Amino acid sequence: MAYVPVPKDLTKVKTKVAFNLTGRQLIFFSLAAVVGVPFYLLTKGILGADVSAILMVTIMLPFFFLAMYEKDGLPFEKVAGNIIRQKFIYPPVRPYKTENFYAGVASLIEMEEADGKKDKKTAAGNAARPGRKKKPPGRKK
Repeated sequence: MAYVPVPKDLTKVKTKVAFNLTGRQLIFFSLAAVVGVPFYLLTKGILGADVSAILMVTIMLPFFFLAMYEKDGLPFEKVAGNIIRQKFIYPPVRPYKTENFYAGVASLIEMEEADGKKDKKTAAGNAARPGRKKKPPGRKK
């Protein structure tokens, strides 16, 4: 019976388009060829084959890098964007600021006390009216 290895984490499996390469790799390798081969053919007669080949490889290297580089599942441009944002765009010092829950509660209590003082003034006026009974202190329903 034949056994086929199955990767445990299927999120890391990438779809291969052609020649066992991903679409991203095909695009960047094609761009490298489109830029590098004409450069070699145009400079071969002037600089010689050796120097032209070295320069062609040097020109094609960034495309190979963009095709193959991946860190934590992110391509180079996303990693570079994260680094630029973190180093230059976001503020360098981000102090830890907390929201004091108890200060908010204290201000609410002060507001209620201020409202309560106003209500006590009106409650004194209501107490003088007949037919009003004062509720006994206890549980609120």
